[in-house]
Amino acid sequence: MIAGSTLALFLLAVLALFLAPGPNMAFVVSHAIASGPRAGLAAALGIAAADLVHTLCAATGITALVAAWPPAFDLLRWAGALYLVGLAWQAWRLSGTSSFDAAGASSFARVVRMAWLNNLVNPKALLFFMVFLPQFVDPARGSVPLQLVQLGVVLSAAALAFNTLLGACSGQVGRWLQGRPGAARLQSRLLAAVMLGLAVRLLLLDRPAPR
Repeated sequence: MIAGSTLALFLLAVLALFLAPGPNMAFVVSHAIASGPRAGLAAALGIAAADLVHTLCAATGITALVAAWPPAFDLLRWAGALYLVGLAWQAWRLSGTSSFDAAGASSFARVVRMAWLNNLVNPKALLFFMVFLPQFVDPARGSVPLQLVQLGVVLSAAALAFNTLLGACSGQVGRWLQGRPGAARLQSRLLAAVMLGLAVRLLLLDRPAPR
């Protein structure tokens, strides 16, 4: 079991990480502005679900095995970048012609899947769970894998709460923009630009130096 003081320190560190602009924040904000608060919630759910998968991979040693294989970083990076380019193309091609609210549950599930996959194929996220979580593990307090799972669940819950709030606020901005001339097209183009920017960022990531 993790000590209360360690858990409090972990939550403070996690909050600081959440407040720093990053790909997850950009994903949530752009989708919420383009399609409303429900899209922000969908993105938050997808990110939290991917965090749980990363947690299980870190706890079972899968992350370490993947990281130890030299081509893994580049394969994940290129797969993630290609996926994001595809999302950017879809958003650009459908600019101003689709509505998240009108599409309903199918669009909600689609954004969840997009956010989940986007976070899952991010090699930096994989390395983050391998490097960050173990810093708060104390082998003297019991099973290391169990502590990793506990930390990962806390992180995922905190990410869900933070990103849901972020999506709600960003979604209100998107609703404020609705009804203005060209707003729908601008929102979709903004989403496309963010997805393309995330793809470029992923391609420019440096492979971590071997230790």
